[in-house]
Amino acid sequence: MTTEKEQNLESLGEFGLIEHLTKNVEIKHSSTIKGVGDDAAVISTDKHQVVTTDLLLQGIHFDLVYTPLRHLGYKSVMVNLSDVYAMNAIPKQITVSLGISSKFKLEHIDELYAGIKMACEAHNIDLIGGDTSTSLTGLTICITAIGEANKEDIVYRNGAQPNDLVCVSGDLGGAYMGLQVLEREKAVHAGNTKVQPDLSGYDYILERQLKPEARKDIIEYLASIGVKPTSMIDISDGLSSEVLHLCKQSKVGARIYETKIPIDPVTSMMAEEVNMSPTVAALNGGEDYELLFTISQADYEKFSEETDLKIYTIGHITEESKGSYLVTGGDQEVALQAQGWNALA
Repeated sequence: MTTEKEQNLESLGEFGLIEHLTKNVEIKHSSTIKGVGDDAAVISTDKHQVVTTDLLLQGIHFDLVYTPLRHLGYKSVMVNLSDVYAMNAIPKQITVSLGISSKFKLEHIDELYAGIKMACEAHNIDLIGGDTSTSLTGLTICITAIGEANKEDIVYRNGAQPNDLVCVSGDLGGAYMGLQVLEREKAVHAGNTKVQPDLSGYDYILERQLKPEARKDIIEYLASIGVKPTSMIDISDGLSSEVLHLCKQSKVGARIYETKIPIDPVTSMMAEEVNMSPTVAALNGGEDYELLFTISQADYEKFSEETDLKIYTIGHITEESKGSYLVTGGDQEVALQAQGWNALA
């Protein structure tokens, strides 16, 4: 006998699935006038709105062999919220659209949505709509996040000035090294379902890959001490790529110091296991979803050592003519190159 959880999605139907997934959704924000249940959602706000969309495709952005569906749902929301925070804005609403292949049952989609709802609760987000469709190529997830900020508070990529300090909100390279662990164990145990992979000792970098956290706390801290970054971007494609994005948009150069780049010991340990420099992992790995931002030197004095948040100064901005370089531990300058994730490769 087929249980409700094992129910075929075709028999449930699109509208039945949407009703099932959103029946307990509660609206938290007064700016959400109308959420799920009509032809479109309605939002009212007197602030500037920021909107971002990310598309996640099975086999391209995630592998269900080692990615729990609940973690995937959570991460799918986080990658969007991170972009909103990178604008110095606060996310308020999301829409969720899914392309679902026939191999998925209701219990699978419930598990995915459990992660999505967990992310919404953690960051006080309203789920206000979306769409579902059959997919012939596995699972597709498309989330749009909508945030808001006062006009004067929004931070773009193009405001960095020479002599600004370059800061990062946390350690780098962990997510990429977590992916290396998962891919290694997948290869070792391919076709052998009786043996469980040994993931002990890698908890930190596995969480960095499977369940990243968007840095709302950093945005709130900067606001509390009266610091508005001169430019900002989230680190989704690797430190090198993001520094170059800021420099290109701001028409400046940069010096990033290898010895100042924060790298967790577990990240370094895994990098050594796969014969990779931890610095290379930090520069090119991606998916850390930390915030990279620049501040004036005067604002640096406002940073308090009493906070539990770790914000690292890793370099400074130069004139555009001086280019963008990594200064190694041996005091050599190596040109930064965008070697991180390429969505079209």
